[in-house]
Amino acid sequence: MNITEVRVKLTEGKKNRLQAFCSITIDDDFVVRDLKVIEGHKGTFVAMPSRKLTDRCPNCGGKNHLMAQYCNDCGTKLNEKRASRGAGRLKLHADTAHPINSNCRELIQEKVLTAFREEVDKSKQPGYKPPKYEDIEDVDYDDLIDDLESEKNDT
Repeated sequence: MNITEVRVKLTEGKKNRLQAFCSITIDDDFVVRDLKVIEGHKGTFVAMPSRKLTDRCPNCGGKNHLMAQYCNDCGTKLNEKRASRGAGRLKLHADTAHPINSNCRELIQEKVLTAFREEVDKSKQPGYKPPKYEDIEDVDYDDLIDDLESEKNDT
């Protein structure tokens, strides 16, 4: 596997754990979007694309995020302890794409973090203008930052 392009979109809030959104192109043929560069407790790492886990309301069957306190459809109060804990952490997301071995994970992490650090260095130059990428521009930053903060508070 050859990662032929990495696109990096830095987030604006320097106090957020979420540092950037990225996409990678594999062999000039396949694109993976929504990778995230996150400042973790043990250092910066790359999070794979993921989706929020949901469950169904016991009253109406409506779909709700696991952190929802009330059903979005009928307003029924939901059990607050219905999210599963894997290895002690509250599991709120599931990867939608991910490497299946450590060599691939390390390759992706190295390429993305190198591109991220280069973009951070560029951003410190006078007159820096962030690159514009249509495939990264439509991300809901506030929603993701809220999710990261709620996961941080649950650990």
